[in-house]
Amino acid sequence: MSQAEKAKEFAALHVKGNPVILYNAWDAGSAKAIAEAGAKAIATSSWSVAAAQGYSDGEDLPIAIAEQIVARIASSVELPVSVDFEGGYSDDDHQLAANISKLLDLGVIGINFEDRIVKGKGLYDIDRQANRIAEIRRAAEHKGIPLFINARTDVFFRNSGDVEEALQREKAYAAAGASGFFIPGVTDADQIKRIASEATLPVNVMVMEGLPSNEKLATLGVARVSYGPIPYIEAMDELQKKVWALPFDPKRADK
Repeated sequence: MSQAEKAKEFAALHVKGNPVILYNAWDAGSAKAIAEAGAKAIATSSWSVAAAQGYSDGEDLPIAIAEQIVARIASSVELPVSVDFEGGYSDDDHQLAANISKLLDLGVIGINFEDRIVKGKGLYDIDRQANRIAEIRRAAEHKGIPLFINARTDVFFRNSGDVEEALQREKAYAAAGASGFFIPGVTDADQIKRIASEATLPVNVMVMEGLPSNEKLATLGVARVSYGPIPYIEAMDELQKKVWALPFDPKRADK
């Protein structure tokens, strides 16, 4: 299957009321395990990818290392691969386009792209973020790939449940060329239902405390459910439990 075909296949998975479930990966090994378990696509979590390399989230992971990890994931699985690319690693539109082009060269067919100012404060204003999304769309079109741009808004992390602003941003991001609308932080069923009903883009939510079940989210009109850093956290917790369960060897402790 070609890269463009994978992109179209990935987009088709986003069905309102029948959400695609994405159990997020952090390296080639976790991506292969998720694929072998029957997943329809692979999506990374920036938090998990950074943590697995000893870095904090927020573009602290050097882009060169991030690209190496993405390349290994894309070459290790046959499934469509979407990357959590945070703020694109640049505030400059030309560099942003170059960064996106590099991801496309690695085989990526989708990205998460957030409106938080990663190395600053607050969110980009709506028009500025829309322009950034449009720049990404142009870069993807230049490569001939229908990149799935999952436009993330951090409104529910920053402005405490401002549904009106979220919908304003969704409208602008859709007009700029976004493919999906990602609203992490929202957990209220009524808010999710309203956004899903009024948005023109397929809506993506992230699993966190207080979020309704996947079955309930389907009835609310959600098209994509992401598990974010949960898989990595659970895997590391299980690893620690295994280590603590090992018998204590005083000879090893002395070395």
